[in-house]
Amino acid sequence: MIRYRLEPADVSAIRFGISPLSELGLGLRAFRAPDRYPLQRPWLDRIAAVRPLLDHEVLLGLVDDRRWVADFVNPRPASALTSIDDELAALGRITRGRLHADLERVHGTVPAVFTGRHDAVVGRLQQALATTWELCFAPYWPRMRAVMQSDITHRARTAAHAGIGAVLGGLSDAVRYDGRLLDVRLSSPIARDRPVAGEGLTLVPSVFVVRASVPIDDDQPPTVMYPARGQGAMWSTSPHPDAGAVRDLLGATRAALLDALGEPASSTDLAVRFGVSTSAVNQHLRVMERGGLLNRTRYGRAVLYYRSTVGDAMSARE
Repeated sequence: MIRYRLEPADVSAIRFGISPLSELGLGLRAFRAPDRYPLQRPWLDRIAAVRPLLDHEVLLGLVDDRRWVADFVNPRPASALTSIDDELAALGRITRGRLHADLERVHGTVPAVFTGRHDAVVGRLQQALATTWELCFAPYWPRMRAVMQSDITHRARTAAHAGIGAVLGGLSDAVRYDGRLLDVRLSSPIARDRPVAGEGLTLVPSVFVVRASVPIDDDQPPTVMYPARGQGAMWSTSPHPDAGAVRDLLGATRAALLDALGEPASSTDLAVRFGVSTSAVNQHLRVMERGGLLNRTRYGRAVLYYRSTVGDAMSARE
């Protein structure tokens, strides 16, 4: 169990935050143990086509079978407006000592992928996380962030009407607050009893936390990551539209391209598949991307297109 001791000044300084990098780090647990995250199965299904493009050696080196994640990919957010670019830039300044210490707390040793020249290791780490963000999180981040922001708004209203105690006690069935002590019950053997002592307690909603989570390192600032409300409806969509109506709306060529882009493909691949010129395909893809139906990413020298969430909802096949 983790126990945070809060004095009155600590209680008044409690704040909420949203961290894109922390959500990415916690999301790696769903990669490792998808059955533990049934509410995120639709997301895992959507990203299945792009996961082969990820640096799995690095990503799987950040999480273990217990679903412990290295603390450096679970930073305490400075605000609800933290950006992934700023967090990745800060990660680029991590020391070798901090990198290895966090990994050793997870694995008991430093995975081989994180040994070698420090600047090269950190560069590969940043690139692996940036690619994972671009392919697996960025297309769905507005939906995830909306759930987390709605959760914060709800809890702010609760605090205004019933006090911060009702907020803390309602974070999860794994969290209990008695007016001074905040206890977080974990399934892991981590034990901690420490005062907040003016460091501030940050509450971080997440769509990848089932009960509650905290930093592994005792020296990290007091942070509680808890399950955001409303996840059950996050991936709900309206029934599939009629395929004929989609063709009438987009035209036969664009409807066919949309249907084909359930998996990433380049304009050259699509041109060969559909027997048309690459330039013609590019024109269609650019219009569909501007309309929010497609996402794109660079892989080596190729630009790959794939359906967005909106495109999935419009496609006759999802």
